[in-house]
Amino acid sequence: MECVLENITVHYETFGEGDPIVILPGWGIPARLMEHLVEPSFQDRNGWQRIYIDPPGHGKTAGKDSIKNQDQILDVVLAAVDKITEGKNYSLLGLSLGAYLARGIVLKRPERVTGIAMIVPVIFAEDNRRTVPPHEVIVEESMDGIQLTKMEEFIWSMSVVHTRKWLEEIRAFPESSDGENGNAEFLNQIRTDPAKYAFSFDVDALPAPFERPSLIVTGRQDSSVGYVDAFSLLKNYPRASYAVLDRMGHLSEDSQETIGFLMNIWLDRVEESNKNR
Repeated sequence: MECVLENITVHYETFGEGDPIVILPGWGIPARLMEHLVEPSFQDRNGWQRIYIDPPGHGKTAGKDSIKNQDQILDVVLAAVDKITEGKNYSLLGLSLGAYLARGIVLKRPERVTGIAMIVPVIFAEDNRRTVPPHEVIVEESMDGIQLTKMEEFIWSMSVVHTRKWLEEIRAFPESSDGENGNAEFLNQIRTDPAKYAFSFDVDALPAPFERPSLIVTGRQDSSVGYVDAFSLLKNYPRASYAVLDRMGHLSEDSQETIGFLMNIWLDRVEESNKNR
């Protein structure tokens, strides 16, 4: 589906009916992969309209030369969400950098957001500000007789668990088709410049705590964004559940069932909160 804005057309997909939940991907991840990761949590759950958005340069949304930084990406996402949700309140689910954008929405539209879930969230966009553990493989199963593709080897190099279950999950990832791989050059120009990749403002300087149900899930062995920095969010999100999952890095290896379980508890709390307001 397409959301036509003044200077850009944003691609998005929707599933289900009910209260909107806007789902924002990690940096460079297309909406199609987010669907693969998130939809199982809604398999036996009704009452939610899932809205998967491709920000500029992601998936099927073009990377415009006029968009130079994260502030402008947030502006586009905000405009798209405003138009797609048509004035309805909504919840947010953000993965990695998507959680950074989601907090931008909480800052700019606090009255519209009914809940927020952040999975392996980026707290500081600047790499040198992050508190992270060293990368280490903590579970190593025998892979005798199994050949990895180049892409699988790349994912393996970033993984903290090397198990057959995780390999099966990797191999179940949907392949991207033509036109939904995003714009790597556009993304790299922003990602490699800390002044462009980070917001120009403090995204966590909320004028008041966000008093709706929240969820923060981190990986104990996440060497990309870590887990320590996310603890600082609790002062802004007094109704947040905060989880640090062992044997999990930034790729959420082997932990999708646990994350799905935590997400469904969070969705229960959002539904309860919505009924009581």
